[in-house]
Amino acid sequence: MSKKWRLTDRTRTLLTLELAIVLPAAALMCFSIFNLKNIQRNKAIDAAIQRDFSYVLGIAEKKTFERASDLLTPVVREFPSPEGDPSRIKAKLEHLLSQHPEFAYAVLYDKKNNLVLTRIQPGRDRDEVFCWRTQEEMNAAANRVAMEAPDIASHLRMMAEKGEQPITFSGGWSLREHQRTYWNVAFFIPPDVSQDRVALGVVAFDQDYLRKTFLPVMMKDVLTSKSSALKADENPPVMMIHAPKESTPWVASPNWDGGKAEMERTFADVFPQLVLAIKYQGTTIADIGMKFLRFHYTVLAALCLVMVSGIWLTYRNVFREMNLARLKSDFVANVSHELRTPLALIRLYAETLELGRLTAKEKYQEYFRIIREESERLTALINNILDFSRIEAGRKEYEFKETNLADLVRSTLDSYRFQIEQNGFDFEENISGDIPAVIVDREAIARSLLNLVNNALKYSKDQKYIGVSLYRANSRVNLEVRDRGIGIAPNEQEKIFEKFYRCGDPLVHNVKGSGLGLSLVRHIARAHGGDVLVESTPEKGSKFTIALPLDPALRTAEAAA
Repeated sequence: MSKKWRLTDRTRTLLTLELAIVLPAAALMCFSIFNLKNIQRNKAIDAAIQRDFSYVLGIAEKKTFERASDLLTPVVREFPSPEGDPSRIKAKLEHLLSQHPEFAYAVLYDKKNNLVLTRIQPGRDRDEVFCWRTQEEMNAAANRVAMEAPDIASHLRMMAEKGEQPITFSGGWSLREHQRTYWNVAFFIPPDVSQDRVALGVVAFDQDYLRKTFLPVMMKDVLTSKSSALKADENPPVMMIHAPKESTPWVASPNWDGGKAEMERTFADVFPQLVLAIKYQGTTIADIGMKFLRFHYTVLAALCLVMVSGIWLTYRNVFREMNLARLKSDFVANVSHELRTPLALIRLYAETLELGRLTAKEKYQEYFRIIREESERLTALINNILDFSRIEAGRKEYEFKETNLADLVRSTLDSYRFQIEQNGFDFEENISGDIPAVIVDREAIARSLLNLVNNALKYSKDQKYIGVSLYRANSRVNLEVRDRGIGIAPNEQEKIFEKFYRCGDPLVHNVKGSGLGLSLVRHIARAHGGDVLVESTPEKGSKFTIALPLDPALRTAEAAA
């Protein structure tokens, strides 16, 4: 009949602790999974990166405007007035361009004098391609100024009244010889021009300067800034500039690897018709979002595994504690029975002797022998319990002395031989004659041997046989106890050395015992630097071997390990 587990205060405390750990951890896991799914559903990661990219592109446009304004401010301040000799005005324009090589040409228009003066960068007048391209753009700009000067001037004066910098820009793309080129001009009112006069100054950025210097420097400055949006060591952001509706870069930062940009922004002021684009090198926002989710799902999976492992370990510990509580309860019952039986016999025979009811002398001897044997049985049981108590408390000490192990085994068996024969067992003793002196605890080794022999007596059925052998095996001495009893199943051969454990065979449960004997035998063997081994086949018997080292140093080292 199976016994119910009893929920002791200790196991109840362990269960409470388990719930106290598991419930908050499980709640945290569920919340984390829900939060990650919510992030994935709302594309929060993509939105955050795009927001950062938008911020970076805004910074790039702002830096572009500030840099262009810094370049134009001295040019506007030094630009010649429309009053004066045209030849002197041209000379001033040439001097101004020579001082500012970032501009390709300059135009001065004055409606009052119907004056249109143009000049190209004097340092590049021998570059035929530059001169041809610049001349064409300059003529187009001069014609536009002549046609739109009143409107442009009025717009510039309105900007000045609003407190804005009175400079406006125009730019676009031209197709020349199957190649697209970008042009950009700035319009402003020259110094010392009256409010009622229509006069304009025009300067054009050099296309080569924009492509090779201005825009690359701007992108490098932005990408190397300390903005948190750019902190990506593995895949740093890269930028490029292209024409609208085209994906081919006109200007690109180093390490631009092609592909589709993640975020774009068209210049609103300084460089119209230029599109600024940004992306991560070697990856995409979608890949980063998936990597983020995969990483956190992996972490969550690992944490879940740790939590499940912790739950399992806690459950196992609780189960073991509850099982141990049951085994201890069984142990108390078994020990009580083990104590009660010899005490009852001792009391019965002692009372019989005291009352003088025996007449035959041999009966006296038999009763005295029974009382002695039951007393020895009580002593062995109590010694086992005391040893176990000392071992559990860590206070068990052994007295190691040089011992003739053969004599110790013989004397121990002699004291138990009568009980073996009384139970109808065939007994075989085989002690080798080459056993050297061994340093052991005599009492502990004798108790181990008696525990093994006693088990053989209790757990044998029809084939009643006990064999004890002592022999030398290399650097060890082996003490064997063999029987032809019920045997032990393979899956239980390690468990039998656990405290309080008893096999599932019905015969084991019908025979009272404490479940401590084999546990003590293993502890004693290992304290001597050796071990106890078992070979057993169900229904064919068992062989227990206590292997003890001959070398004291080996014993000390192994015992410490």
